Amino acid sequence: MAKSGPVNVAMIGLGWWGKKMTAVLQKAGDDIRIVCAAEPNPAGAEFAKTNGFAHYTTMREALAHPGVEAVILATPHSLHAEQIRLAVAAKKHIFCEKPLALTRKGAEAAVKACARNRLVLGMGHERRWEPPVARMLAMARNGELGRIQQVEGNFSHDKFTTLDKKNWRLNQKEAPVGGMTATGIHLTDLAAALLGEARDLRVSCEKLSSKIPQGDTMSVHIRFKKGGTAYVSASLAMPFISRFAVFGSKGWIEIRDKAHVESPAGWVVTSAMAGGPITVTEVPPAEPVKDNLVAFAHAVRRKAAYPISGKDLVTNISILEAIIKSAARDGAVVKL
Repeated sequence: MAKSGPVNVAMIGLGWWGKKMTAVLQKAGDDIRIVCAAEPNPAGAEFAKTNGFAHYTTMREALAHPGVEAVILATPHSLHAEQIRLAVAAKKHIFCEKPLALTRKGAEAAVKACARNRLVLGMGHERRWEPPVARMLAMARNGELGRIQQVEGNFSHDKFTTLDKKNWRLNQKEAPVGGMTATGIHLTDLAAALLGEARDLRVSCEKLSSKIPQGDTMSVHIRFKKGGTAYVSASLAMPFISRFAVFGSKGWIEIRDKAHVESPAGWVVTSAMAGGPITVTEVPPAEPVKDNLVAFAHAVRRKAAYPISGKDLVTNISILEAIIKSAARDGAVVKL
């Protein structure tokens, strides 16, 4: 018999984003709840106490906490492979913050391990749960936009410019191409959802307005195997902007966030369909981070399949790996 009630999770990592997910899960109702956390920083103990769950310094201890069914990995990218291995061995479902891995091989290993053990693998691509983005994807799937020809996106902010230079988010090995792993990967996820597997790409990554070692300004041009192109850009040294646009033979849509998903304030959507006027509408705030985690919990409880497939995850990491290679080769074209 399938289990019922909230999915009991261990939060692995209580940094900036671990705290954000903790806050939204307080509003997740009866679907999912944090019962413990693992955080080596001593400040994690006080945060856990304040929020009413147990604290451990290691993931192994958290996995052994009574009743834990799943883990949420809000940890540096380089730790994901080993943490996923530990969770799979313990038969725990996994929700992983992006990126899943830095190589296609790593992504395939994670996806296959979860599938083999019948474990749900969720992914921190909350952009898909933003109401206007979800509607745009649905319109593309059902043919309302016609043949998708191009997509464009920019997701930039300056939140990292004041970080301590030892912070892992500024580590060139953890985040090798400007803002790609922080923000750009959300846009390539959406591009691949619309256009499929990539054919080839080339990247520009420069250090223009900061001392961030891996560069602060990047852009990538992607061609897809079934036709169509994507242009994605990201900066870690400019005021916040998040824009995604899709252009099809029957219509186009541009979505702009009013604020960072950390504190969502709604969206402005500009669009036009063939033969019709250009319209501008405002969409009220929502909490896509919460909605993604609830969708993960529903998949664990077998209420509905998790909507991001293993194939989608591998496709996006394949693009990321090629972007890393192109940047290391001074923008050379990399075939996938």
